[in-house]
Amino acid sequence: MSDILTRLAEVLEARKDEAPDASYVASLYHKGLNKILEKVGEEAVETILAARDCEASGNSEALVSETADLWFHSLVMLAHMDIGPEQVLAELDRRFGLSGIDEKNSRAGNSA
Repeated sequence: MSDILTRLAEVLEARKDEAPDASYVASLYHKGLNKILEKVGEEAVETILAARDCEASGNSEALVSETADLWFHSLVMLAHMDIGPEQVLAELDRRFGLSGIDEKNSRAGNSA
């Protein structure tokens, strides 16, 4: 699975050097962090709504699609900040096997 993230990260990185009219991602980079964050927020809301619909209908197609959009825009945000998906994967790996309660308590005093 991380191969897909690696390939996508490479494409997102390459888009940083393109003209804003060359691609959707290049246009987001050109518009800046606030526009990227707006898209992440928009996709998060759409994902939440799709999850509610999925629970009611049993149809997961929209939820999968919206989650893909959320992940994609989150990766654009990270790339804009020069953070690669491998750093997020490393953090998830660090947490693997660690109780969620213990992990959250280890961040006591940190804003969540």
